[in-house]
Amino acid sequence: MSVTVDGDKSGLVPVRVRRILRGPRPEKVPALVGTACTLIGLIDIAAGVFPRFRASRMHAVAEVLPGTLGPLSAALSLSAGVLLLLLAHGLKRHKRRAWRAAVVLLPLGAVAQFVWRHSVLGALLSLLLLTLLVRHRGEFAALPDPRSRWRALANFVVMGAGSIALGLVIVSAHPRRVVGSPSLADRLEHVLYGLLGIEGPVAYTKGVDWTVGYSLGALGMLTALTTIYLAFRPEHPAARLTDDDETRLRALLDQHGGRDSLGHFALRRDKGVVFSPSGKAAVCYRVVSGVMLASGDPIGDVEAWPGAIERFMDEAKAHSWTPAVMGCSETGGQVWTRETGLDALELGDEAVVDVADFSLSGRAMRNVRQMVKRIERNGYTTQVRRVRDLDDDELERVRRAAADWRGTDTERGFSMALGRIGAPGDGDAVIATAHKDDDTSPYGDLKAIIHFVPWGTDGMSLELMRRDRSADPGMNELLIVAALQASPALGIARVSLNFAMFRAALARGEKIGAGPVLRVWRGLLVFLSRWFQIESLYKFNAKFRPRWEPRFVVYRNSRDLPRIGFAAMQAEGFVNLSLPRPFTRRRPAPAPRPCAHIVPAPTAEREVRAA
Repeated sequence: MSVTVDGDKSGLVPVRVRRILRGPRPEKVPALVGTACTLIGLIDIAAGVFPRFRASRMHAVAEVLPGTLGPLSAALSLSAGVLLLLLAHGLKRHKRRAWRAAVVLLPLGAVAQFVWRHSVLGALLSLLLLTLLVRHRGEFAALPDPRSRWRALANFVVMGAGSIALGLVIVSAHPRRVVGSPSLADRLEHVLYGLLGIEGPVAYTKGVDWTVGYSLGALGMLTALTTIYLAFRPEHPAARLTDDDETRLRALLDQHGGRDSLGHFALRRDKGVVFSPSGKAAVCYRVVSGVMLASGDPIGDVEAWPGAIERFMDEAKAHSWTPAVMGCSETGGQVWTRETGLDALELGDEAVVDVADFSLSGRAMRNVRQMVKRIERNGYTTQVRRVRDLDDDELERVRRAAADWRGTDTERGFSMALGRIGAPGDGDAVIATAHKDDDTSPYGDLKAIIHFVPWGTDGMSLELMRRDRSADPGMNELLIVAALQASPALGIARVSLNFAMFRAALARGEKIGAGPVLRVWRGLLVFLSRWFQIESLYKFNAKFRPRWEPRFVVYRNSRDLPRIGFAAMQAEGFVNLSLPRPFTRRRPAPAPRPCAHIVPAPTAEREVRAA
């Protein structure tokens, strides 16, 4: 059947044929080129390592690839293969630097094909790929990701380990040409010497030693050159919140901060920000493993949100980052999906307590009421104050206690944590503290801390909970109740508590009539709660009879969800891929400090707001 498409009025050329003649769609070129580089790189490496491969049926394919024949065939094949593998991921992500490297590499490969091997077909193949890259150069415009100098050391470790492993394969790939029976230690010594360009203890016959020597030398040279390049290349700076950005964000929060309970967390210093063209809205974000993570709703006037979202998406496209939003409200999710075409998935629910409706009386609050009264009988007292009402000595004592009671080397939190207490401009934050006389504590009578950040003019949002491990159980319940009871005097009408992941599934799955799929899903969540606070956090929040506000994750497509989830865990501090800092004093390892999203803990006593 013939169909008229793209101005072809004859209707004689089938659509499928015309699509093939037109070539791949421009947006698919980077993925196609990256995949081709990966496959060609693997074939080049195999051709350079295994002698039988060059004489097999695959030789017809490998023959036209750079560096598979000639006096330096093995070394050139390995070099081309490794370089193509290194470039493949960057080309798939539309990176300009990867495109430039490929444009320089392909003409050199074409010259090598024609001059060294007189292979017209190999030269044409290189030029064809070069033509494809030049024709679609507009698709490769992504700027570099933020990098640190640790990248060079990581490259040296990974490339060095890979070169040693591949070198052992090269040394062992010629068993019939080896003189004697060298041991594994001899082969490893030969590889290490070969990477440095020095002849090792293993001997070969019929000129194989030249092939092995050139191959090992090429691997060593690539390891050294890539490490030097990463060490001395200009860094693309990571996004950071400047003083001017913070001033503008605080002005927006003063006018519109009551809209979202997570608004104040936009003031974290390790976030970047993009503003709408009018300056009336902003989106704060952090880039983690190529994912551009925004948190909560945009800051500012709702009518200006689309402008800030457009700037966010432009920034993501400029760097070829994967855009994602963690923990936005239903209104925010609607705007994000409408303006960008992204999709949204319910992530969990935020517990919000209306102060006017809160009371310890009644059967539903019996357990909390009894726990609070028991702790008070044990001699504990509480204080709830604005941060600006603490004197300098007490504020410093609270900071030191919060740091020492953290329990982990990594400060956890991103979307629902501020990461500081008592900074200039945060005087409206609220501190609830528990006290009991203790002559042995370095913090005097201080036993527990809860920190709230402002949520507009009449609300506050829970930021962290820390307590002395020797304190009685129930400190969190005691301080939350104290904060809720003191809220009217502070002009607080609503309090946002912890965020409960998958709360709806847990709540519905335990009800009568729940379907088998929902029961299985709830069972899995309960099982995972042995290591992560999922069910216990939901039950802890439910003690205070809150109303539940759904929160969503916004994403581009389903295949991005695992990557977004992993990046979110990195941002929240649950996964740390950075290299350890030298000479860092390690803390003793008490029970790990949990977080509000996904945290290891068996009891509700250790739950913390940091998300």
